[in-house]
Amino acid sequence: MLQSPSRIFHRNLNAQLPVAIAGEGVYIRDKQGNRYLDACGGAAVSCLGHGHARVIDSIKHQLDSMAYAHSGFFTSEPSEQLAHFLAHRAPDDIEQVYFLSGGSEAVEAALKMARQYFLEAGQLSKHKFIARRQSYHGNTLGALSVSGNRWRRQQFEPMLMNIEHISPCYAYRDQLDGETERDYGLRVANELDSKIEEMGAENVIAFIAEPVVGATGGALVPAPGYFKRIREICDKHNILLILDEVMCGMGRTGSMFACEQEAVRPDIITIAKGLAAGYQPIGATLCSNHIYSQFRDGSGAFQHGHTYVGHATACAAALAVQQTIEDDNLLDNVNRMGELLNLALHDRFGEHPYIGDIRGRGLFRALELVADRDTKAPLSHELSIAAEIKKQGMAQGLACYPNSGTIDGLNGDHVLLAPPYIIDQTHVEEIVDKLGLAVDAALNSKGILI
Repeated sequence: MLQSPSRIFHRNLNAQLPVAIAGEGVYIRDKQGNRYLDACGGAAVSCLGHGHARVIDSIKHQLDSMAYAHSGFFTSEPSEQLAHFLAHRAPDDIEQVYFLSGGSEAVEAALKMARQYFLEAGQLSKHKFIARRQSYHGNTLGALSVSGNRWRRQQFEPMLMNIEHISPCYAYRDQLDGETERDYGLRVANELDSKIEEMGAENVIAFIAEPVVGATGGALVPAPGYFKRIREICDKHNILLILDEVMCGMGRTGSMFACEQEAVRPDIITIAKGLAAGYQPIGATLCSNHIYSQFRDGSGAFQHGHTYVGHATACAAALAVQQTIEDDNLLDNVNRMGELLNLALHDRFGEHPYIGDIRGRGLFRALELVADRDTKAPLSHELSIAAEIKKQGMAQGLACYPNSGTIDGLNGDHVLLAPPYIIDQTHVEEIVDKLGLAVDAALNSKGILI
């Protein structure tokens, strides 16, 4: 620990954080010599783990030639190459890339891009967005406005845009008795149709959603047919579909873009986190040719921008990360290890009295905790069980990503796992063993005996 008071304005002012000094593959080591298996990649960021030589060499090479040039004056080879790489692998017709410094910025850019698109098309009345409850799209004011994360929103509610939210696709909680998963998915998707009719399609710009919900819902996977129906509704009403893949994209769920598994093409996609695996801060907003051509043939400019758009060193890092994932066939490993992790979680927690659901895709998995498996009643939020699991995990040498408020922003707890794509079977076993110890220790510390 630091001996003198920190001058950093930390997220939690009461936390006593270990000082990280080294990263080695899937592990992080602190100043005291403790080693932690990074089973969440921070916040699903470190998809290549730590200390990857190829990525580090690419960053050094770029720094030797040119670290940064402002995009208002120059383009750069790394940004051009990365844009081509992404566009050639994105869903059909998604061929234009706008670079930013992270996920919240990418979402802000998507919202403004969608609004200006309709202005360019002469549809001036479109000014509203629809999103989902229990979603999270970022902490800047626009991104927070479309987010359905009650805890993050509540202090800043008076400052946020007026956004309409519909139900999440949360089959574990909301699927009715006798209702098939597909019928459930269509039912909640049709809430979008009703909401657009209520608001007037002429007023609605876009619907934004995470293909697989991350931090707020805990790896919530959509029901079959859900996003296809969402796409149909958007097309019917002439509104854009924005898919936020900041956390679930770039291979995290087993395909480069998470929406590939839904066989759905959005109009705009946001990416970040796994894009450069934490080696440099970068995000991106990708859009369809149709949207891009409206700008190109209209005003010729996107009225937006940040200082570090297209940062050459960040783009060089991201390109090296994405080339490594492809060259090393790491998506195959994501799917293999993801299934092993899923089986191991079911083996360890499938009959656990306080684990109600085990879900996810690829190396994006979650456990939802409950007080009663039959009724699915949540543990009392006053227990702060998510925070305790994080604490106990660190004590075991495991970094995992627990969160509370899973159900409605207040009630419910889950643990999210998002380990690096380079893990092997021994790491899967270590993750599950240590997580089991952490969950049971956390429950026992609250007087809940296993």
